[in-house]
Amino acid sequence: MTTGGPAGGIVLGLPSVALRPYVERYVGYRERADLPLVRREAAGAFVVLILGWGAPLDVIDPRSRQRSAYGVNSFVAGTFDRWCRTETVGVGEGVQVLLAPLTARRLLGLPLVELANRAADVAVLPGGWLDRLRQRLAETPAWSQRFALLDEVFTARLAASAPADPRVAWAWRRLDASGGRVGIGLLADDVGWSRRHLAARFRHEVGLSPKTTARLLRFQRAYAALTGPLLPVSPAPDLGPVGGGADVAARFGYYDQSHLIRDFREFAGDTPAALSAGSRPR
Repeated sequence: MTTGGPAGGIVLGLPSVALRPYVERYVGYRERADLPLVRREAAGAFVVLILGWGAPLDVIDPRSRQRSAYGVNSFVAGTFDRWCRTETVGVGEGVQVLLAPLTARRLLGLPLVELANRAADVAVLPGGWLDRLRQRLAETPAWSQRFALLDEVFTARLAASAPADPRVAWAWRRLDASGGRVGIGLLADDVGWSRRHLAARFRHEVGLSPKTTARLLRFQRAYAALTGPLLPVSPAPDLGPVGGGADVAARFGYYDQSHLIRDFREFAGDTPAALSAGSRPR
């Protein structure tokens, strides 16, 4: 199923019913940049998959060239604990899929610790299946057919993969559902592990520690309240109209507004006020 159309260069696809517990939507895009286009991308407890066949782009982590990807049109970006930026010029075309960590772990067939804080060209990932899928998508003429192809390949990959460790999966679900407001000690007690063992197992599968993941999930909800969602996250409770930064801080479990601002600078590269102003129509 597709919605939207060529206007704005975006086409949305709804995965098959069987895939919807794992994949929320497909985003097909075609975008022209006559001058270099630079975007700052917020950190998040999710995995970004871009399968493209247009102009290449750079995915740059300011902390490390080794964690970045240059001149790629298809890449996987693992769970990130700091903002990065993308730069491109020309006509880009492709599909974007945002994945919860344990879904990405099953689809990719590798622990996310290998992709944490890293953007990787799909051509260098094991098995070459993503690069072959990219080529097939590029050769497929219609968006509905492209989304059907994604359904087919993703369904087969999930069927052939083993589920995540149930205790790690339970810890992830608890953190996600609470918006990162469950204590890590309580999580460890509930799964019957020490905090150290939980942190090691969780980082291996999800890519980041439970504590960092909790911070990102809280940030994602605060970011969504101010500027729009970073998906996929579980919906936050409907708390009515959102006020300023102090109101958002109190609602989403920050000690105070200064705490909220520090996390926004670290994870999004700017203050909540600046990001909120930039998201409003001019």
